[in-house]
Amino acid sequence: MSIVCSQFTAANGNGKVLKAEPECIQLAAEQTALIVIDMQNAYTSEGGYLDLAGFDVSKTQPVVENIQKAVDAAHAAGIQVIYFKNGWDAEYKEAGGLDSPNFHKSNALKTMRQQPELQGKLLAKGGWDFELIDALQPLPQDIVIEKPRYSGFFNTALDSMLRVRGIRNLVFVGIATNVCVESTLRDGFFLEYFGVALADACYQAGPVEAHDASLYNIKTFFGWVSDTAHFVDTFKTSSQQPDYAKTA
Repeated sequence: MSIVCSQFTAANGNGKVLKAEPECIQLAAEQTALIVIDMQNAYTSEGGYLDLAGFDVSKTQPVVENIQKAVDAAHAAGIQVIYFKNGWDAEYKEAGGLDSPNFHKSNALKTMRQQPELQGKLLAKGGWDFELIDALQPLPQDIVIEKPRYSGFFNTALDSMLRVRGIRNLVFVGIATNVCVESTLRDGFFLEYFGVALADACYQAGPVEAHDASLYNIKTFFGWVSDTAHFVDTFKTSSQQPDYAKTA
């Protein structure tokens, strides 16, 4: 992603300029959180929910590696890291019943109805499927939030956790670009948060066109799109970026 910062959006005061589309954006580390969406066995591993539901998870490893780089950069810069885990209680009461659209649209629930032997295994709290992958384990200063729907803002304390810390900028990585990443970023937009997706640190559920469509939606209507290398480079030191407007 080759970008020249001829102009930028100044989000909440002084900060570093992150190269992004459709324009660069200025982010202060202390007002920024890295939001790691659903990096669970369910979404990355063979034998996990997405795999058993018929989605391709074979290309998630490069995304995992990029997320690791982004998390390391965030820790070094003092950026708050927040991990999300998507799922429900073992009896799936939190998933909703027949009168809930989630009951009818959740591919995990549909897969279990089609394959009764999987009942209680997919996205159930306490199970392997629900847990974060070994490669991405939170540090003590990180926050872990469980969520019952696609958006990280729905029925969680995310909004209050961010506001009490003075955080207004959200950088998103994780799975799936077109489902939980986009849903959470959209909801954040409506709550006056500045949202940035790192394109190569997100992965879609479905064909690559779904990933591309979500990135188009984000950069056109709801936020900004950057990548891992630019995020890491932006926050690798504590000093301000030199002459951002002339740097390609």
